[in-house]
Amino acid sequence: MNSLQSHLDGFNRRQFLERSLWSVGAAALSSLLPARMLGAAASSAGALPAGTHFAPRAKRIIYLFMSGAPSQLDLFDYKPKMADLFDKDLPETVRMGQRLTTMTSGQKRFPIAPSKYRFQQYGPSGAWISELLPHTAKVAGDLAFIRTVHTEAINHDPAITYIQTGSQLPGKPSLGAWLAYGLGSQNRNLPTYVVLNATWSAKRDAQALYGRLWGSGFLSSEYQGVNLRSSGDPVLYLSNPDGVTPGTRRVMLDGLRSLNRHRFEQTGDPEINSRISQYEMAFRMQSSVPDLTDLGTEPESIFELYGPDSRKPGTFAYNCLLARRMAERDVRCIQIFHRGWDHHGDLPRDLPLQCHDIDQPAAALVSDLKQRGMLDDTLVVWGGEFGRTIYCQGGLSRDNYGRDHHPRCFTMWMAGGGVKGGVVHGETDEFSYNIVSDPVHINDLNATILHCMGIDHERLSFPFMGLNQRLTGVEPASVIRGILG
Repeated sequence: MNSLQSHLDGFNRRQFLERSLWSVGAAALSSLLPARMLGAAASSAGALPAGTHFAPRAKRIIYLFMSGAPSQLDLFDYKPKMADLFDKDLPETVRMGQRLTTMTSGQKRFPIAPSKYRFQQYGPSGAWISELLPHTAKVAGDLAFIRTVHTEAINHDPAITYIQTGSQLPGKPSLGAWLAYGLGSQNRNLPTYVVLNATWSAKRDAQALYGRLWGSGFLSSEYQGVNLRSSGDPVLYLSNPDGVTPGTRRVMLDGLRSLNRHRFEQTGDPEINSRISQYEMAFRMQSSVPDLTDLGTEPESIFELYGPDSRKPGTFAYNCLLARRMAERDVRCIQIFHRGWDHHGDLPRDLPLQCHDIDQPAAALVSDLKQRGMLDDTLVVWGGEFGRTIYCQGGLSRDNYGRDHHPRCFTMWMAGGGVKGGVVHGETDEFSYNIVSDPVHINDLNATILHCMGIDHERLSFPFMGLNQRLTGVEPASVIRGILG
């Protein structure tokens, strides 16, 4: 009798724990799907869009990331007085013992390398733009240039990880994952967060890009970015194997969903529901992705706008056009990575090649969105992980030089989605080495992006390891009010 009672007691305890776990799991799942579960009700009630804290200006973001760190000195931060200081040593009163990379810390000298490129002023703000970016110059009136972005990270991987995830240490969710978690999807047939990796023209090795840069970290895996490939299936295993029809695939998924739901009832693990959701999305993508990537419906004028490379899959131009098509289909977050900007040497050889890759397509993207009436609610961001030094790394001549990493100040631009066009924010010193006014930390940048999307960065959080984790971390961060319309 005692044995039977013990068995029944144990059975009851197990039942209680299973049911409790199921309830917790269901609650967690509902909290992870704010837009999908609550969006229709919120809209019908006339409330704010689900997941937002105030009325958003942007519904979606297209983030153009120049991996390797573009030289602000040769593109946007014009320093004409440097021409008179060619090959002079950078004054210690400017550097003030600031941290250097191991690539130049052993140099006996830090010779000043003025930019060899001509600059002109454009737009209502009189923004200085290099001759290397003639198409960007034409849309200067739509751009807000932020010349005083800064970061603590001085090497590529920590710096890219930091600006993408809010931490130099791997394991945190990316910006796109946070947006997917906070706002949910606007399109049930395409991923909420899509990543494109573009080819580049500078003939040198480039810094590696790891999937964690668009990963979901401690958030559910359904919020991670989906990387669209430029050859073969845009997404791995998108096509059915030979002999498997769509009907057969549907039957297989229905069976798998039944098994997964049964397992969820046993364990209450919300990741199981994420898996079900991802399988269903993959099935719908078998028809939506081929339609997305079929550019045959685009008129000739659009290819002319984006440039000749827009017909070549994998190029930055092609990906910019693809990004516009995703924006039309309400993909929430689209990110294009373009590598090859790490110009420690031979900058005059490689920088023009990189600029040729991105100048016309990036400007075309802004113009195309504007002519379609989409720029007002689409935020476009351009930039890298840090800047470059005024002093030369290695040998210096009038026609050839290289620049080391410089986290103290660099330039990014933003357009659309609540951002004022024709604005220049912040000022650096004569050497583009230190910030004189209006500094913008990368956490401030991310806080501003979230703000444009209707999110208070201090209120978007997720409990993990005993902390309410945030994209912008625990230190104070401020929205860049001066660039907002």
